[in-house]
Amino acid sequence: MSKTLRVVVPPHPLIGHWLTLLRDQQTPPALFATAMAELGRWLTYEAMRDWIPYQRVQVQTPLASTEGTIVDGSIPMLAIPVLRAGLGLWEGARPVLPNAAVAHLGFTTPDATGTSACYLDGLPEQIPANAGVLVFEPMVATAGTLLQVLERLEAKGVLGPRVRVITALAASPGLKRLGERYPDLTLYTGCIDAELDGSNRILPGLGDAAERLYGQLQPSFVG
Repeated sequence: MSKTLRVVVPPHPLIGHWLTLLRDQQTPPALFATAMAELGRWLTYEAMRDWIPYQRVQVQTPLASTEGTIVDGSIPMLAIPVLRAGLGLWEGARPVLPNAAVAHLGFTTPDATGTSACYLDGLPEQIPANAGVLVFEPMVATAGTLLQVLERLEAKGVLGPRVRVITALAASPGLKRLGERYPDLTLYTGCIDAELDGSNRILPGLGDAAERLYGQLQPSFVG
């Protein structure tokens, strides 16, 4: 049986709400950051629904004994925010995964061909064989940056079934490229846009996520 990239767009109205605020060019940086964090939180919640490790335990209520479910803290989780805007998604996901270890990866802005260079690799030398890995990539346009992340994980023995990607927005060309290289990957996103423009930007997209997140498109920005 052939493998196919699994892309999940959860049909939750709150996900649509926060994504719409991200798209709106009138959304100020503070609200944009809130929307990015909320989208990260809801998408991570959905991604962990059938993936989070848990165990059944007996607990004593004030009245009787009963069985319950708790998250299994003995199974390691690794969160990888892709700098810079991936931090916005991770900000909302952190309360969902409070015990996850965090490793940062930083890449330069992709050029016209969709190529970027890694300037920060915070991945640990070894990743436990039973660890689940979540990658927080703000957007998937050409998938060039995400492919580099996945290749670095693959070099450490971490393959598709152990990885889930959280992204605010994805474009069909990038998903096609991603599926050709990693067909056993699962990706959660707020929406799939069909096109890229001549500069490989997602259409209609949401603009430059990092610049909007950190207020660098504001007329008063002096940095």
